[in-house]
Amino acid sequence: MKDNNQENSNVRRNSASREPVRRDGRRVAGNGGAQQRPSAGRQPQQAGQQGRSAAGARPAGAAQGRPRAGAGEQPYSSEQPRRQAQPGQPRRPQQSRQSSQTGAGQRQRPQAAAGGARKKAASAKGAGNRKKNARNLTSKQAARKKRNKIVLFISEIFVLLILLVVFWGFQKASKIKVITIDDEDVQISEEVKKAQEEETSTMNQYRNIALFGVDSRTKRLTDNTLSDVMMIASINLETKEVRLVSVYRDTWLNLGTDKYNKANAAYSKGGPQQALSMLNMNLDMNITDFVTVGFEGLVKVINAVGGIEIDVKENEIAHLNSYQISMCGKPDGTLNAKGEQNFVPDPNNPLYQYYKPVEHAGVQTLNGLQATAYCRIRYVGDDFQRTQRQRTVLEKTARKAMTLNPATLNEIADAVFPEIATSLELSEILSLLADIGNYEIGPQTGFPFDEMRDTGRVGKAAVVIPVDLEKNVIELHRFLFDEEWSPSETVKKCSQKIAADTGVSANS
Repeated sequence: MKDNNQENSNVRRNSASREPVRRDGRRVAGNGGAQQRPSAGRQPQQAGQQGRSAAGARPAGAAQGRPRAGAGEQPYSSEQPRRQAQPGQPRRPQQSRQSSQTGAGQRQRPQAAAGGARKKAASAKGAGNRKKNARNLTSKQAARKKRNKIVLFISEIFVLLILLVVFWGFQKASKIKVITIDDEDVQISEEVKKAQEEETSTMNQYRNIALFGVDSRTKRLTDNTLSDVMMIASINLETKEVRLVSVYRDTWLNLGTDKYNKANAAYSKGGPQQALSMLNMNLDMNITDFVTVGFEGLVKVINAVGGIEIDVKENEIAHLNSYQISMCGKPDGTLNAKGEQNFVPDPNNPLYQYYKPVEHAGVQTLNGLQATAYCRIRYVGDDFQRTQRQRTVLEKTARKAMTLNPATLNEIADAVFPEIATSLELSEILSLLADIGNYEIGPQTGFPFDEMRDTGRVGKAAVVIPVDLEKNVIELHRFLFDEEWSPSETVKKCSQKIAADTGVSANS
């Protein structure tokens, strides 16, 4: 300690004895080692700064009027990057409030003799204090101070990036049509509510969202439109695995109003609210959120990912091309053998630019219009094969999207968001998007299950029959939630009514 004090004393004596020389040859006494030049427009330099380059000098007025940084805050500085201290040589500390006010880093104009002398004396005092403080900093202290500033800088950049992502997500997600649904408007059985409250069901560990696909040529996403696609996406909140269940559109079910019809009629009669009630009432689910996508949006998404590979069968080609024309064409005023309108290609249709007939069978890359037409094929196989085609298209598109760069994802967002209606709030959308890289597409199936369904007619309508509904609901909960579920009284009543309407039951 004595040696350090002696060294500091010697430094002060030596510094005081070295009087600077002005350009006219005269010496300036009592300035504590600080040197000033009277030439206008020149910034004075402090002791220990003579070796700094012009690029490292503080700009004029940079230190004036700036408050001192508080504890835990990064000191404000408008300086250019400084030269890194050499080993054993501490960095020059930040200026004190006194030195910043007396012109230590500030451009000065020539003053009267008395005023100039006072400012020179104050500047000299500040320079002496800075030199003393710098001498008291060890190499470890200087390095620690540098690391703290780097950490603060990195933290600020990280926060800035988060803000940019949120702003981007807000700009994109604001194009989505948000539908507010009150929980009271969606039916959930009392047994399911009780199981959730008492945590006797594993459903609480999953986020269940209904997915609807509609023909959006009329731009009507939520009313008076049939849902060609009905799926349940169940997201495991811990593992991020997503399991998909396709509900066959022709399944004879309670529409949520104690009236029975094909399942897809619920969306056309009461929009997404009634469709959610239909799913919950028949399947003992707790779904309160939905996402509806128009087919035009699906076309654009598949185009944005560069198309998807599909193994097209020979007997699917004619129907695939026919659905392409129905989506990019206009009615020609005639009807086909099934009583449906015939279409011809329409160059004025926005989707016409993607129209390209498929000419051969086999594995091939389909564009957005072709792939969307493929998943709409109804007359090859049955409704079960149709929903399998839908799941294939959705899975292949999702897997490809997860590997894309931000620019392509941005293109997808621009294309599909205006074609989406949802009950999810912006914060929920951003939360789901934030985890997109962690999602994994898991097992998929259809409802009713293969070994628990039949086909038949109710009146003139060809329908899919769950045989019976109770057994299908038990199997559904095993598939989605790995739990043994006892069907609610509501499901039991629905099961009895379906058997009575169709004449098909587990005992028949």
